[in-house]
Amino acid sequence: MSAALSDAERRDWLRLARTENVGPVTFDQLIRRFRTAGAALRALPDLARRGGRTGGLKTPSDADIDKELADGAALAARLIASSEHAFPQALAALDPPPPVIWVRGRVALLDRPTVAIVGARVASAAGQRFARGLASELGQAGHVVVSGLARGIDAAAHEGSLPTGTVAVLGGGVDDIYPSEHAGLYARIAEAGCVVSENEPGRKAVARDFPRRNRIISGLSRAVVVVEAELRSGSLITARLAAEQGREVLAVPGSPLDPRARGANDLIRQGAAICEGVDDVLRALEGLRGFREPTSDIWRGDPPAEPDDALRESVAALLSPTPVSRDELVRATGAAPAAVFAALVELALAGRCELLPGGMVAAG
Repeated sequence: MSAALSDAERRDWLRLARTENVGPVTFDQLIRRFRTAGAALRALPDLARRGGRTGGLKTPSDADIDKELADGAALAARLIASSEHAFPQALAALDPPPPVIWVRGRVALLDRPTVAIVGARVASAAGQRFARGLASELGQAGHVVVSGLARGIDAAAHEGSLPTGTVAVLGGGVDDIYPSEHAGLYARIAEAGCVVSENEPGRKAVARDFPRRNRIISGLSRAVVVVEAELRSGSLITARLAAEQGREVLAVPGSPLDPRARGANDLIRQGAAICEGVDDVLRALEGLRGFREPTSDIWRGDPPAEPDDALRESVAALLSPTPVSRDELVRATGAAPAAVFAALVELALAGRCELLPGGMVAAG
């Protein structure tokens, strides 16, 4: 990571992050290839054209960038780029990290030891009591508690950890209070804790924002505790992401007669640690080392490559709605990894494929 960006670099970084079809993976690869956001922005039209796009990419105007920065300043929120020292170390270790986050409140909480507590929105009274108590005890043991400001378990976790430090990660902008009845809780967290979002201030969350929010919840945390969750729930997505990110996953066992216990019980069946109290969490955290930059692989550090039309179309023909690994595409084409990934970036900018975290790719 580098020192703070200049004002011009910050604007370029934000503009690239907000450009159409530039997700975290594409952003990361563009920066690695072109070194600066400004150089990447200048290259975008040609890259998208080579990928098969006929029209221009939608890139924020100066007025759009001015508005986002002014809206953040009006909230006393801080924009932090993933290249900066102030970016949370845990998030920086993700492959790739979100390009930018907005932070409101006590930024220093993000670099303290953190544990996420997540669970059902329609939670039982017993589940909420357990989450509240666990959050309080984790706080007393020196940990910050991260959750998503949702009803039920999330709200209980925030309430229990407010005196010692809590972080709310939002799906919309850093000022998007959802559900609305949590306005009071949000205000207390913004004052005594910390609110985080990768989206621009003023944005209202839509369905596709919540998996990205869940990735940040797990990414900020050394461990994720699932208190109650049905078999199809966002909490299980957070747990899966945590496992993929190398975080500890714990689940609170529950009655097989309660549908809200099925997700947590299934996590235990798959190997998650049982959580019956704070001691289980602290035991799981023992011996964990600090976060490190992602390990270099065949996609990092290779010299820039210029794929020809034949390779680009060959890669596109191999894609389907079912995600496939980048390594599989290399094996299928027999081409150099750097050339295959350069083709994928161009296809992504053209809207013909989607680059997913974890080295997966799907048709756009």
